[in-house]
Amino acid sequence: MANVQATSLSGKVAFVTGGSRGIGAGIVRRLAAEGASVAFTYSSSEERALQLVHEIESRGGHVSAFKADSGSASELQSTVLHASETFGPLDIFVSNAGILSLGTIDTYRLDDFDRMVNINVRAAFVGVQAAARSMNNGGRIIVVGSNIAVRTAFPGGSVYSLTKAALTGLVRGAAIDLAPRSITVNNVQPGPTLTEMTSNHVDSVKPLIPLKRMGDVSEIASLVSYLASDDAGFITGTSITIDGGYVA
Repeated sequence: MANVQATSLSGKVAFVTGGSRGIGAGIVRRLAAEGASVAFTYSSSEERALQLVHEIESRGGHVSAFKADSGSASELQSTVLHASETFGPLDIFVSNAGILSLGTIDTYRLDDFDRMVNINVRAAFVGVQAAARSMNNGGRIIVVGSNIAVRTAFPGGSVYSLTKAALTGLVRGAAIDLAPRSITVNNVQPGPTLTEMTSNHVDSVKPLIPLKRMGDVSEIASLVSYLASDDAGFITGTSITIDGGYVA
Protein backbone atom coordinates (compact mmCIF):
# COMPACT_ATOMS: atom_id res chain seq x y z
CA MET A 1 0.00 0.00 0.00
CA ALA A 2 1.49 3.32 -1.02
CA ASN A 3 1.76 6.24 1.39
CA VAL A 4 -1.64 7.88 1.81
CA GLN A 5 -2.24 11.06 -0.14
CA ALA A 6 -5.29 12.99 -1.31
CA THR A 7 -7.27 10.44 -3.29
CA SER A 8 -10.82 9.54 -4.20
CA LEU A 9 -11.98 8.77 -0.63
CA SER A 10 -10.16 11.53 1.23
CA GLY A 11 -12.25 12.85 4.09
CA LYS A 12 -14.59 9.84 4.07
CA VAL A 13 -15.36 7.71 7.12
CA ALA A 14 -15.59 3.97 6.51
CA PHE A 15 -16.59 1.00 8.65
CA VAL A 16 -15.71 -2.61 7.74
CA THR A 17 -16.90 -5.71 9.62
CA GLY A 18 -14.52 -8.66 9.78
CA GLY A 19 -11.54 -6.58 8.71
CA SER A 20 -8.56 -8.22 10.40
CA ARG A 21 -7.65 -10.81 7.76
CA GLY A 22 -8.29 -12.12 4.26
CA ILE A 23 -10.58 -10.13 1.99
CA GLY A 24 -11.64 -7.89 4.88
CA ALA A 25 -8.06 -6.81 5.59
CA GLY A 26 -7.54 -6.15 1.90
CA ILE A 27 -10.59 -3.88 1.87
CA VAL A 28 -9.39 -2.01 4.96
CA ARG A 29 -5.98 -1.47 3.34
CA ARG A 30 -7.48 -0.24 0.08
CA LEU A 31 -9.98 2.18 1.64
CA ALA A 32 -7.25 3.61 3.87
CA ALA A 33 -4.91 3.94 0.89
CA GLU A 34 -7.64 5.88 -0.89
CA GLY A 35 -7.70 8.37 1.98
CA ALA A 36 -10.63 7.18 4.09
CA SER A 37 -10.54 6.99 7.88
CA VAL A 38 -11.38 3.32 8.50
CA ALA A 39 -12.84 1.58 11.54
CA PHE A 40 -13.02 -2.20 11.40
CA THR A 41 -14.15 -5.04 13.62
CA TYR A 42 -12.50 -8.31 14.54
CA SER A 43 -13.85 -11.13 16.65
CA SER A 44 -10.81 -13.10 17.81
CA SER A 45 -7.73 -12.14 15.76
CA GLU A 46 -6.57 -9.30 18.01
CA GLU A 47 -2.89 -9.70 17.13
CA ARG A 48 -3.67 -9.56 13.40
CA ALA A 49 -5.93 -6.56 13.92
CA LEU A 50 -3.25 -4.62 15.77
CA GLN A 51 -0.64 -5.55 13.16
CA LEU A 52 -2.93 -4.21 10.45
CA VAL A 53 -3.48 -0.98 12.37
CA HIS A 54 0.29 -0.53 12.79
CA GLU A 55 0.92 -1.29 9.11
CA ILE A 56 -1.59 1.28 7.88
CA GLU A 57 -0.64 3.95 10.41
CA SER A 58 3.04 3.56 9.46
CA ARG A 59 2.02 4.60 5.94
CA GLY A 60 0.14 7.65 7.14
CA GLY A 61 -3.34 6.10 7.15
CA HIS A 62 -6.09 6.55 9.70
CA VAL A 63 -7.51 3.30 11.08
CA SER A 64 -8.98 1.88 14.30
CA ALA A 65 -9.84 -1.69 15.31
CA PHE A 66 -12.83 -2.66 17.46
CA LYS A 67 -13.44 -6.06 19.00
CA ALA A 68 -17.03 -7.08 18.24
CA ASP A 69 -18.85 -10.33 17.61
CA SER A 70 -20.98 -9.94 14.49
CA GLY A 71 -23.22 -12.67 15.87
CA SER A 72 -24.29 -10.29 18.62
CA ALA A 73 -26.69 -7.66 17.33
CA SER A 74 -26.13 -5.42 20.35
CA GLU A 75 -22.32 -5.54 20.00
CA LEU A 76 -22.45 -4.75 16.31
CA GLN A 77 -24.98 -1.95 16.74
CA SER A 78 -23.08 -0.33 19.60
CA THR A 79 -19.76 -0.56 17.74
CA VAL A 80 -21.16 1.10 14.63
CA LEU A 81 -22.67 3.84 16.79
CA HIS A 82 -19.43 4.30 18.75
CA ALA A 83 -17.40 4.59 15.56
CA SER A 84 -19.76 7.18 14.10
CA GLU A 85 -19.68 9.20 17.32
CA THR A 86 -15.88 9.03 17.41
CA PHE A 87 -15.02 9.69 13.77
CA GLY A 88 -18.19 11.33 12.49
CA PRO A 89 -21.14 10.07 10.44
CA LEU A 90 -20.30 7.15 8.16
CA ASP A 91 -19.84 7.57 4.42
CA ILE A 92 -19.01 3.92 3.68
CA PHE A 93 -20.11 0.68 5.30
CA VAL A 94 -18.79 -2.72 4.22
CA SER A 95 -20.42 -5.85 5.64
CA ASN A 96 -17.71 -8.45 5.19
CA ALA A 97 -17.85 -10.71 8.27
CA GLY A 98 -18.94 -14.24 7.46
CA ILE A 99 -18.33 -17.88 8.29
CA LEU A 100 -18.30 -21.14 6.32
CA SER A 101 -19.52 -24.48 7.65
CA LEU A 102 -19.97 -27.27 5.12
CA GLY A 103 -22.21 -30.32 5.30
CA THR A 104 -24.70 -32.17 3.15
CA ILE A 105 -28.36 -31.35 3.66
CA ASP A 106 -29.17 -34.74 5.20
CA THR A 107 -26.51 -34.44 7.92
CA TYR A 108 -26.31 -30.70 8.57
CA ARG A 109 -26.71 -29.80 12.25
CA LEU A 110 -29.39 -27.27 13.12
CA ASP A 111 -27.01 -25.45 15.47
CA ASP A 112 -24.59 -24.93 12.57
CA PHE A 113 -27.46 -23.76 10.37
CA ASP A 114 -28.54 -21.19 12.94
CA ARG A 115 -24.99 -19.87 13.38
CA MET A 116 -24.45 -19.56 9.63
CA VAL A 117 -27.70 -17.65 9.17
CA ASN A 118 -26.93 -15.51 12.22
CA ILE A 119 -23.46 -14.43 11.04
CA ASN A 120 -23.93 -14.43 7.26
CA VAL A 121 -27.46 -13.00 6.99
CA ARG A 122 -28.76 -11.53 10.25
CA ALA A 123 -25.50 -9.72 10.98
CA ALA A 124 -25.50 -8.23 7.48
CA PHE A 125 -29.01 -6.89 8.05
CA VAL A 126 -28.13 -5.57 11.52
CA GLY A 127 -24.97 -3.91 10.22
CA VAL A 128 -26.65 -2.32 7.22
CA GLN A 129 -29.49 -1.03 9.40
CA ALA A 130 -27.15 0.40 12.03
CA ALA A 131 -24.91 1.96 9.38
CA ALA A 132 -27.84 3.56 7.54
CA ARG A 133 -28.91 5.24 10.77
CA SER A 134 -25.41 6.66 11.26
CA MET A 135 -24.67 7.50 7.62
CA ASN A 136 -24.48 10.71 5.66
CA ASN A 137 -26.83 11.11 2.71
CA GLY A 138 -25.05 9.96 -0.42
CA GLY A 139 -23.27 7.18 1.46
CA ARG A 140 -22.20 3.79 0.17
CA ILE A 141 -23.13 0.37 1.57
CA ILE A 142 -21.37 -2.70 0.20
CA VAL A 143 -22.11 -6.27 1.25
CA VAL A 144 -19.51 -8.96 0.54
CA GLY A 145 -21.30 -12.12 -0.55
CA SER A 146 -20.04 -14.97 -2.73
CA ASN A 147 -20.41 -16.36 -6.22
CA ILE A 148 -21.80 -19.48 -4.54
CA ALA A 149 -25.06 -17.53 -4.54
CA VAL A 150 -25.05 -18.14 -8.30
CA ARG A 151 -23.46 -21.61 -8.49
CA THR A 152 -23.19 -23.98 -5.54
CA ALA A 153 -21.12 -26.47 -7.59
CA PHE A 154 -20.07 -28.91 -4.86
CA PRO A 155 -21.71 -31.15 -2.23
CA GLY A 156 -22.03 -29.70 1.25
CA GLY A 157 -22.48 -26.09 0.22
CA SER A 158 -26.27 -25.80 0.35
CA VAL A 159 -26.54 -23.75 3.56
CA TYR A 160 -23.62 -21.47 2.68
CA SER A 161 -25.19 -20.95 -0.73
CA LEU A 162 -28.53 -20.15 0.92
CA THR A 163 -26.98 -17.48 3.13
CA LYS A 164 -25.15 -15.79 0.27
CA ALA A 165 -28.20 -15.90 -1.99
CA ALA A 166 -30.17 -14.15 0.76
CA LEU A 167 -27.83 -11.16 0.48
CA THR A 168 -28.86 -10.57 -3.13
CA GLY A 169 -32.42 -9.91 -1.98
CA LEU A 170 -31.28 -7.79 0.95
CA VAL A 171 -29.34 -5.35 -1.22
CA ARG A 172 -32.16 -4.99 -3.74
CA GLY A 173 -34.67 -4.03 -1.08
CA ALA A 174 -32.26 -1.87 0.91
CA ALA A 175 -31.27 0.00 -2.25
CA ILE A 176 -34.89 0.98 -2.83
CA ASP A 177 -35.44 1.92 0.81
CA LEU A 178 -32.35 4.15 0.96
CA ALA A 179 -32.56 5.66 -2.53
CA PRO A 180 -34.36 8.79 -1.27
CA ARG A 181 -31.18 9.59 0.69
CA SER A 182 -28.96 8.83 -2.33
CA ILE A 183 -27.34 5.96 -0.41
CA THR A 184 -26.34 3.12 -2.74
CA VAL A 185 -26.38 -0.52 -1.67
CA ASN A 186 -24.54 -3.22 -3.61
CA ASN A 187 -23.31 -6.79 -3.20
CA VAL A 188 -19.84 -7.95 -4.27
CA GLN A 189 -19.68 -11.70 -4.96
CA PRO A 190 -16.07 -12.97 -4.97
CA GLY A 191 -15.20 -16.31 -6.44
CA PRO A 192 -12.13 -18.39 -5.48
CA THR A 193 -9.73 -15.89 -3.93
CA LEU A 194 -6.28 -16.67 -2.57
CA THR A 195 -6.30 -16.32 1.22
CA GLU A 196 -5.04 -18.42 4.10
CA MET A 197 -8.40 -20.19 4.18
CA THR A 198 -8.22 -21.23 0.52
CA SER A 199 -4.49 -21.91 0.15
CA ASN A 200 -4.95 -25.68 0.47
CA HIS A 201 -7.52 -25.82 -2.34
CA VAL A 202 -5.70 -23.95 -5.11
CA ASP A 203 -4.76 -26.99 -7.20
CA SER A 204 -8.30 -28.39 -7.19
CA VAL A 205 -10.03 -25.08 -7.91
CA LYS A 206 -7.83 -23.43 -10.54
CA PRO A 207 -8.80 -25.81 -13.39
CA LEU A 208 -12.45 -24.78 -12.90
CA ILE A 209 -11.70 -21.09 -13.47
CA PRO A 210 -11.53 -19.94 -17.13
CA LEU A 211 -8.71 -17.49 -16.31
CA LYS A 212 -6.83 -20.41 -14.69
CA ARG A 213 -5.86 -18.57 -11.55
CA MET A 214 -7.23 -17.61 -8.16
CA GLY A 215 -8.40 -14.09 -7.53
CA ASP A 216 -6.21 -11.75 -5.54
CA VAL A 217 -7.53 -10.02 -2.43
CA SER A 218 -6.48 -6.68 -3.92
CA GLU A 219 -8.79 -7.26 -6.90
CA ILE A 220 -11.80 -7.73 -4.63
CA ALA A 221 -10.78 -4.67 -2.62
CA SER A 222 -10.45 -2.65 -5.82
CA LEU A 223 -14.06 -3.36 -6.77
CA VAL A 224 -15.25 -2.46 -3.27
CA SER A 225 -13.26 0.78 -3.45
CA TYR A 226 -14.86 1.68 -6.77
CA LEU A 227 -18.37 1.03 -5.45
CA ALA A 228 -17.51 3.24 -2.46
CA SER A 229 -16.45 6.12 -4.71
CA ASP A 230 -18.42 8.99 -6.20
CA ASP A 231 -17.91 7.45 -9.65
CA ALA A 232 -20.28 4.59 -8.72
CA GLY A 233 -23.16 6.83 -7.72
CA PHE A 234 -25.57 5.36 -10.29
CA ILE A 235 -24.93 1.71 -9.33
CA THR A 236 -27.29 0.39 -6.68
CA GLY A 237 -29.30 -2.71 -5.83
CA THR A 238 -27.03 -4.98 -7.82
CA SER A 239 -24.85 -8.03 -7.20
CA ILE A 240 -21.53 -8.01 -9.03
CA THR A 241 -19.67 -11.30 -9.41
CA ILE A 242 -15.86 -11.19 -9.56
CA ASP A 243 -14.60 -14.74 -10.08
CA GLY A 244 -12.47 -15.09 -13.21
CA GLY A 245 -15.40 -16.51 -15.14
CA TYR A 246 -16.13 -19.36 -12.73
CA VAL A 247 -19.92 -19.02 -13.07
CA ALA A 248 -19.88 -17.98 -16.74
